[in-house]
Amino acid sequence: MVAIHDFKQLDEYLFEVPAAFRKDMRVPARFYSDAELLKGVITDNSLLQLINTATLPGIVKYALAMPDIHQGYGFPIGGVVATELPDGIISPGGVGYDINCGVRLLATHLNHEEIGPFVDDLATILYTNCPSGVGKGGSIQLMAGELDQVMSQGARWAVKKGFGSEADLERTEESGCLDGANPAKVSPRAKDRGQKQVGTLGAGNHFIELDSVEKVLDADVAQRIGLFEGQIVVQIHCGSRGLGHQVCGDYVKRFQKMIARYGLNLPDRELVCAPLSSAEGQDYLAAMKAAANYAFANRQVLAYHIRRSFEQVLAGKVSNHHIFQIYDIAHNMAKVETHRIAGKKVRLCVHRKGATRAFGPGAPELPPAYRDIGQPVLVPGSMGTASWVLVGTRESMARTFGSTCHGAGRTMSRKKARKTIRGLTLREELEGRGIHIRAGSMSGLAEEAPAAYKDVDRVVKVVHEAGIAKKVAKLKPIAVIKG
Repeated sequence: MVAIHDFKQLDEYLFEVPAAFRKDMRVPARFYSDAELLKGVITDNSLLQLINTATLPGIVKYALAMPDIHQGYGFPIGGVVATELPDGIISPGGVGYDINCGVRLLATHLNHEEIGPFVDDLATILYTNCPSGVGKGGSIQLMAGELDQVMSQGARWAVKKGFGSEADLERTEESGCLDGANPAKVSPRAKDRGQKQVGTLGAGNHFIELDSVEKVLDADVAQRIGLFEGQIVVQIHCGSRGLGHQVCGDYVKRFQKMIARYGLNLPDRELVCAPLSSAEGQDYLAAMKAAANYAFANRQVLAYHIRRSFEQVLAGKVSNHHIFQIYDIAHNMAKVETHRIAGKKVRLCVHRKGATRAFGPGAPELPPAYRDIGQPVLVPGSMGTASWVLVGTRESMARTFGSTCHGAGRTMSRKKARKTIRGLTLREELEGRGIHIRAGSMSGLAEEAPAAYKDVDRVVKVVHEAGIAKKVAKLKPIAVIKG
């Protein structure tokens, strides 16, 4: 455990464990927090995990964590680590098991009053049309060899198949496809797990949520991206399902067998990694990209199911139920990017595990519609609480490798949540607040109770006040669909 006296406060929201804290640290370990959130940070091993990442070969500037930090596999969730090419490392634990878990935000032209009488029916149809649950398959039947196309083309494959439009791709990170994906680097077992899961939600903290825009904080930016107060929007939170989980597991095992070959001394075997320039590092990167593309396709097909659900319920009842996309962004990824280090442009492998890319105004990677305002950042709350739309800033580019928080962050394990919270009671409480709930199990519902998470409003306040993201709009839930 790391104690408060082991780190120093650099400013109101930024703390640092100096590199001198431990002789194997190559750089300091920094994290964003406030006084209240700090009380929770020191109760698990997440800060120790962050310090461990500061020992990784090739790491530059500092190891970072966002205010939603909590304990994960090897790396803390909420962690950001950048290593310099060519010999800096890449680590499966720095991405996580749910490769390209991310959020897609869809928007309508409808307000809460127009849709109110139909919310219950919408919740039921969404639950029916968007399969959810552990191991659950979907309605998309892939032909022989088609899974490789999904992994190579990502959301582009889905659009070619009629599950979306070019406008969706324009408002998706990397246009919904990472170049360099190689399905040949994905194991047969991973492919078998992913064969029937395109267009499915999964379980855990994944959800589809019908929201209304409760408050707009930046009117100009909100108007530019298509948001207004009272508007009905839909969030999709999911990733690469069993395929991505298997890819991570496969490469963790492979890396653990060859780590001695590269003379890597790691304080935790869960940090297993390889130089990005090595054959193993390149193979993992190609497989990770394939899984990430699968996740982009998965969210694209789910968006199609959401659109047809709105059509089924609202056709002939409201005048305009067209759904358009605001953005789709990952928060479990490693990407090769160019950042300025000491005034020079440097190629880095940026790991974001439970952290969202938050590129600021002017970034060439952003779609033209958003390039001068910064990238939309989607921060879902815990079930029954607010979610947030932010935008990236120039400060995030300078201080956090263009990164910010991804959610509320857990304070309670799933096991503990199941023991202390009754799912049926939680559902009754949420429905008593006017939130329609569709869930596959009450124990799964209990795992994701708001009491198991940090206060998302406080987390967002930290990144906003620290300048590494800017508030645009606050969303409130009116229906939640979970596995």
